[in-house]
Amino acid sequence: MVMVQEFLMRLIEVDPVKAGLLAAIGAISAMMANRGIAVFHDGLRPLIPEHLEGRMSRKALAATSFALSFGLIIGFGIPFSLTAPIILVHSLLLGTDVIGVWCSNSKKGFVLSGVIGALYAVALLTGLKSVVELFAMLPVNFMTNLSKVGDPIVVCFSLFPAVVVGYQYGYRKGIWVLAATIIGYLATQSIGTLSFGGFIEKPVKLDPNGSALLIAMIAMFYFAMKQRPPETSGDQKGANEMLVGLFSSRIARIQKNKWLLVLSGGLTAVAATMSFSLLAEGPVSLQLMAQGEQNGALLVALARAISFVPLVGTTAIATGVYSPDGMKFVFVAGLATNNPWIAFIAGCVIMLMEIMLLAKIAIWLDKYPGVKACGDHIRTAITRMLEISLLVGGMIASNAILPGMGFMIVAGIYLLNKTSKRPLVEMAIGPIATIAVGILANIFYIMGLG
Repeated sequence: MVMVQEFLMRLIEVDPVKAGLLAAIGAISAMMANRGIAVFHDGLRPLIPEHLEGRMSRKALAATSFALSFGLIIGFGIPFSLTAPIILVHSLLLGTDVIGVWCSNSKKGFVLSGVIGALYAVALLTGLKSVVELFAMLPVNFMTNLSKVGDPIVVCFSLFPAVVVGYQYGYRKGIWVLAATIIGYLATQSIGTLSFGGFIEKPVKLDPNGSALLIAMIAMFYFAMKQRPPETSGDQKGANEMLVGLFSSRIARIQKNKWLLVLSGGLTAVAATMSFSLLAEGPVSLQLMAQGEQNGALLVALARAISFVPLVGTTAIATGVYSPDGMKFVFVAGLATNNPWIAFIAGCVIMLMEIMLLAKIAIWLDKYPGVKACGDHIRTAITRMLEISLLVGGMIASNAILPGMGFMIVAGIYLLNKTSKRPLVEMAIGPIATIAVGILANIFYIMGLG
């Protein structure tokens, strides 16, 4: 009873508009997962038609969804969310996947999944706020230092296009892109601000990191667009074109449920605006949003969205199941404006275009295999960049909390994690280890060892 009263008190303190927005996203996402319309986890998407077509029981599907998602929520989504605090979308939508699938496939289950999804979303928002406040009340307040975990990301995020080119086209071309990135950074830093005479009153401050990333991305897509498929006879179809023909009924199923998906896209775009700062599509954009780097967050979200086009597009065509945030371009729409109404309209339009052009996008990718391969390499490169940046950031933050020992603990957790039978996601080690060091610092203080 006391816990319920405390939760209700926390609920009163939360911004009702933000809570309502997040609750709506949670409800819609859980209901779409319940009916097999859309799920966030890429690994769960192929299993939905197995259940819908009678080859997999609801119980087995529910157990699998929990196994796939629970570890990522606890070990990846929530630790990153605590560093900002902005909710990493994985924390929300992986949870609604589980809720939707666990509720029965009936009218009652559909409504119940929406109610539980909304409550989960609000509890997530309230819970994160409570944890942050709890950490702030400890004798050793490590929340300020916890935010340092993401500092290296701000500088390193512009490097991933060079890594992508290195993976895809070789080391030498990767070095050229890296050189262009560094030159772009130095040139922007030396210019500083741009003045436009009487057109704009205040000079525009240029962001070196954002400019460097933009130059690097242009170079990356230049190489990707140059690569064309080998010459074939006129009547030979590409792989995606054959996939579209084979699964046309599953594309029609997604398009039949487009209005729920469109609403989800619009609401997600609103939650991603800097004025709301509720949801981030990934750890990099989350850290940039937390530091007010809107342009940098937008460019990272754009790159990530492009990387998800082949994955989300092909799995959607093959399974008839979409993602509640689509190909992630709705986050770009949110970050492009601070006006929630414009963001909502843009998010709705983008999601509708994705769904209606799904087949054409897949066929277009056949013509540019370099872009399709680029998507896989972008995800790999960003993951590698994050693993290094967050490990270094975790060491910097942990050393600020416990000088000397912080380095040792983070390195120890990272290395021992590699020996575990069920290791944590490597990019989550930095935030998790820093939280552990913060708690340990408080234990040492209480014991008189600090």
